[in-house]
Amino acid sequence: MNKIKNIKQNLMSFLKEEVLKTGLKKVTLGLSGGLDSAVVAVLCKEVFDDNLNCVLMPSQYSSKSSVEDAIELCKKFDIKHEIVSIEPMLSAYLKNMQESSLRIGNFSARLRMSVLYDISARENSLVVGTSNKSELLLGYGTIFGDLACALNPIGNIYKSDLFEFAKYLGVNDSILKKAPSADFYEGQSDEADLGYSYSKIDSLLKKMIDENRSKDELLALGFEDEFIETIKKRVKINEFKRRLPIIAKI
Repeated sequence: MNKIKNIKQNLMSFLKEEVLKTGLKKVTLGLSGGLDSAVVAVLCKEVFDDNLNCVLMPSQYSSKSSVEDAIELCKKFDIKHEIVSIEPMLSAYLKNMQESSLRIGNFSARLRMSVLYDISARENSLVVGTSNKSELLLGYGTIFGDLACALNPIGNIYKSDLFEFAKYLGVNDSILKKAPSADFYEGQSDEADLGYSYSKIDSLLKKMIDENRSKDELLALGFEDEFIETIKKRVKINEFKRRLPIIAKI
């Protein structure tokens, strides 16, 4: 419990100090009704109080529970929020995406971030990110979409560890119990897209990345060869999403 309490205090200090450096006082974040954004919203509420503005951005593909769960969280913690549907903007371009769920998902994520940055300009605030460490390492996010932000308090916390942290913060049970989903289309599941559960992936990432174990050591620990290679390749090919654009030297 003390460890979780210390993490909370460290993250709250991080948020306060980093925003203060910019000379701004307000923050804006997208609230999806999922675990990650709920955790960030609760943290930001404690740090910034009414200087936090959460934005719900449903589309025609969003599940009804996503909006309901997000609103329930806002009511519980008295979080200021607004709803901006991206459906009209998405519909205007939908015919160009040939019913590709991947393209629709990526485009939706970028529309949402465009809305967030516009609202942050209106509010003279910073956009706070909500991507966890698992997503960042795996590249499970949209570059210039949900991966875009000015600062990110949970980017060093694995997805499987966020559940206990969220419970400690008092996040609603409806959010804690739902299956992880980017909610890009009806029935979409993060773990189905990834091919493995977050708990299994994170157990490997902690050994592979945090402890820098060799492949032989990972095999000796019981991880399957195919699983190791799949995750290792995914981390490698998505490295470009975790760094600033490369500029040529002349």
